[in-house]
Amino acid sequence: GMGMVVVRNSTHYGIAGYYSLMAVKQNMIGITGTNARPSTAPTFGVENMLGTNPLTFGIPSDEEFPFLLDCATSVTQRGKIELYAREGKKMPEGWVIDETGGTKTDAKAAVSDLIAGRAALTPLGGIGEDTAGYKGYGYSTVVEILSSALQQGSYLKMLLGFRDGKKVPYSLGHFFIAIDIAAFADPEDFKKTTGNILRELRNSKKMPGAERIYTAGEKEYYHWLERKDKGVPFSPDLLREFRELCTSYNMQEYLSCFQ
Repeated sequence: GMGMVVVRNSTHYGIAGYYSLMAVKQNMIGITGTNARPSTAPTFGVENMLGTNPLTFGIPSDEEFPFLLDCATSVTQRGKIELYAREGKKMPEGWVIDETGGTKTDAKAAVSDLIAGRAALTPLGGIGEDTAGYKGYGYSTVVEILSSALQQGSYLKMLLGFRDGKKVPYSLGHFFIAIDIAAFADPEDFKKTTGNILRELRNSKKMPGAERIYTAGEKEYYHWLERKDKGVPFSPDLLREFRELCTSYNMQEYLSCFQ
């Protein structure tokens, strides 16, 4: 009723949830994870040791969309900080830790320091133990082990992308697990129970001022419904960057896509 495969010497595998949804489409539960280049500090540490290391679950339901939890085991990821920098926004405290153990809120400075290795992302839960950062650190370590030890692949600082001072491929590892629901219960009964759980959560008492409660994968489904017809919004700065890339790589035929 269950199967698992592992991969080594790979590279960035894109959207982790894509693979979990492959299982969901076959009435199965899909679980996947991957290690990544070092960017996250362990609890009580300030050095970038672990990757953002997503741990992803896809679970079928009787609704229009499945339960899909696809997120990093760090509080955030560099792409979101780059977005804050592009928009001139200040970051929340606790996202990035510097070499002194302090938190950084200047997004542009944080991007530079993350690239230079002078700062690191924090694990889910944040800095130290007070807000349970050790939980995110623990989950990230699980992903690191399952993405390297089973397949005897690269891990931690081996994934910096350099060897003997020369740039080399990242050689990432992944794992994929599929659980056949039919080996445990009738798939339709399972999906109905899953849907009931999700609906009860969404219908529970909201905090004052909150519009509504969501379950994992729901917002993404609604965004997909809108953007499949209307396209993806770009900020002026991002449009400029894409146009510069088209010019740099002699891809002028795509410039009209980024007006």
